[in-house]
Amino acid sequence: MHKNTISVMVGKGSLKHNSRVFYAENVDPSRSHLNIEYCNENIKDVYHELFDDALARYNAKQKRSDRKIENYYEKICSGKQEKPFHELVIQIGNRDTCAAATDDGAYAARLLDEYMQGFQTRNPTLRVFSAHLHMDEATPHLHIDFVPFTTGSKRGLDTRVSLKKALEALGFKGGTRNDTEWDQWANAEKERLAEIMLAHGIEWEKKGTHEEHLSVLDYKKKERIKEVELLERQKENIERTTEAQLKVSAQLHMELSQVNQELTEVHRETAQAKVEKENALQVAATAKKAAEEAEAVKEESQKKANSLKAYIQSFERNVYEYDEAKKWQLPEPDFLMGAGTYREKKALPLVNKLKNVIKNLTLQLIHALEANDRLKQSLKKSDQKIDHLRNRVSKLEERNNILDERSHRLELVEHAVGEEQVNRIADEQSRREEWERNQRKRQRGRAEWSL
Repeated sequence: MHKNTISVMVGKGSLKHNSRVFYAENVDPSRSHLNIEYCNENIKDVYHELFDDALARYNAKQKRSDRKIENYYEKICSGKQEKPFHELVIQIGNRDTCAAATDDGAYAARLLDEYMQGFQTRNPTLRVFSAHLHMDEATPHLHIDFVPFTTGSKRGLDTRVSLKKALEALGFKGGTRNDTEWDQWANAEKERLAEIMLAHGIEWEKKGTHEEHLSVLDYKKKERIKEVELLERQKENIERTTEAQLKVSAQLHMELSQVNQELTEVHRETAQAKVEKENALQVAATAKKAAEEAEAVKEESQKKANSLKAYIQSFERNVYEYDEAKKWQLPEPDFLMGAGTYREKKALPLVNKLKNVIKNLTLQLIHALEANDRLKQSLKKSDQKIDHLRNRVSKLEERNNILDERSHRLELVEHAVGEEQVNRIADEQSRREEWERNQRKRQRGRAEWSL
């Protein structure tokens, strides 16, 4: 069986070189058309995709503005704890066994392509944004650039950059300086490429080690183990995702319940506003009618006052008439009439007549003045009542305007939520109120029975 080596290196991360924006001296431009570009995304866009939501949640919790992060990508680039991205370079053989321009080189390229197809699925916490298969250098090789990230973090952003945590989520936990997470993961990727090679009849030649090459039986056994490990990692990922979804579902259910309560209150306030508006309109109509009636009473009182004023003026004219009219003057005594006869015949009858007239006029004047006072009081009360009713009508009209605006706003809410949703909430509220009434009846019944 044919054998070949596998090399894995940490790349420099020269994205422009990988995408052939510029050509190094060891590149043959005439073969660049044979290169394969799997993806070539802007890393800043990838950072927005991965971390914007977590960044918003983090900043929302900060009470001090100086602790907020404006640009997570710039923060990682300027920091020392994490690199903004990592690069894996992997190849089969060397320029002697798999030169790019040979058939063996072309065959190695097909194996690398098959390996690359499953890379992102195997490594869900390593977000690949740039990947290229180069056929224009000495040996076919892959450049895979990725952003490692972790979710559910308790410190900093809940989704953040972390190579250690990203590899740990894939099942690789570092032990010693010579057995880091990266070392374990890189060896696992070599094993995966070796499995692909073995499936095509090529054994992995492990130079510098004493490990025996995998037999077909060992290969199948190890492949099953890998599948089980992969399934276990997938199970863990699914469980974490399910747990997160359950939390989101519970939060949504709580928010929906709160919205339902708010909509119930809106519906109740809408109904109450309509009742208040109808009552206010009725009261306003009653007040307006009372004001009109008071105006009518005032007009009638004014007519009576005018009539009484005319009567008093007539009374004053009569007084002058009694003073100047001839029939109310003492007549001249007849010739040879004695004083006693004049007194009995002329003076006393006139005086008695004047007394009666004065008495009647005095009574009429007193009655007129009393009536005038009553009318003045009535007019004053009518004016006060009219002012009170007008003020009340004005306040009721203002209240109606407020209720109109409130009713309109509540109708807008009802329209935005949907009539069907509002009706459903109203029905639920009616059933709840009916249930509460029945409960109160049962409690009263139990109380009476206990007596």
